[in-house]
Amino acid sequence: MKPIFKPGDQKIYEHVVQESDVATFHGEVVHPVCSTFALARDIEWSTRLFVLEMRDADEEGIGTFLSVEHKSPAFINETLTIEATVETITGHELICSYIARVDNRIIATGKTGQKILKRKKIARLFQR
Repeated sequence: MKPIFKPGDQKIYEHVVQESDVATFHGEVVHPVCSTFALARDIEWSTRLFVLEMRDADEEGIGTFLSVEHKSPAFINETLTIEATVETITGHELICSYIARVDNRIIATGKTGQKILKRKKIARLFQR
């Protein structure tokens, strides 16, 4: 694992909300806005951007937690901007906070946790 980031370092990820991102369960649209689970996917990606640069060739990131405090809707065709910030790096664990916005409106806040582990170790964890 490359020690290239420190607390306070940031990554920005933008995503235009699509119809495929809306809150839908079993084929039925519940709300025509970005769903919490689509938001969570993009949040995880925004913090994974650190892992992509930190991992060695024989390593991979694995999520350990995700918190989402969904505060406001993001509508179809709006640009969601997620600002991810390194909180701590302890051993092989990366903790990030994030804030998701559409313009100045806060859509969500929270934290993610990831560990960067050897691919062989992850494969052993996934064996049944």
